[in-house]
Amino acid sequence: MPTRTLFATRFYEGDLADEALLDELAAAALDLAREDKAGRAWCRDHAYPGYTSYASLNDLPIRNPVFDDLRRVLDRHVRRFCDEAFLDLGGRKPKLDSLWVNVMKGTGGHHSGHIHPHSIVSGTIYVRVPEGSGALKLEDPRLGLMMAAPLRRADAPEDARSFVYAEPKPGTIFLWESWLRHEVPAGRAKAERISISFNYR
Repeated sequence: MPTRTLFATRFYEGDLADEALLDELAAAALDLAREDKAGRAWCRDHAYPGYTSYASLNDLPIRNPVFDDLRRVLDRHVRRFCDEAFLDLGGRKPKLDSLWVNVMKGTGGHHSGHIHPHSIVSGTIYVRVPEGSGALKLEDPRLGLMMAAPLRRADAPEDARSFVYAEPKPGTIFLWESWLRHEVPAGRAKAERISISFNYR
């Protein structure tokens, strides 16, 4: 009998394919990083390496039409991902729950491992990705259950690795189920990386 691969974890990669919208999103993100005093204070108090609107603004699609334009694009990608992940949503459409901007320092900018509770699909769209920004690091969700399991060999295929690194470029859209643990390793770029993260419920 053949060896089968079971319990696959879906990870989606799409492309915005709209340079004009990317430019508008970059300008809007940099405006927020300059003007959002509460967000800058939160980042300073929590030693966040750059700027994020995560803790200060929860109305970006209402605040600026460019984020609502993005929402409409993301809606289509998220519906496609839900279908490809065989999620039974009971006839309902996934709905954007939160969306926030990240302007991360080029050198040393990072975000430790985490999940996104209270949502079903999470993701990030990359607006500016200077060389050396680093990849999104995804963790095998079974790691905590493996106890005395040996490490994987260096030649293990992607679906057998404990960690997978997904390399973005400007316009890349990554989607995953919200329980999947992920992190952003420290970058070594000379310029800021701009991304927009989001949750759907």
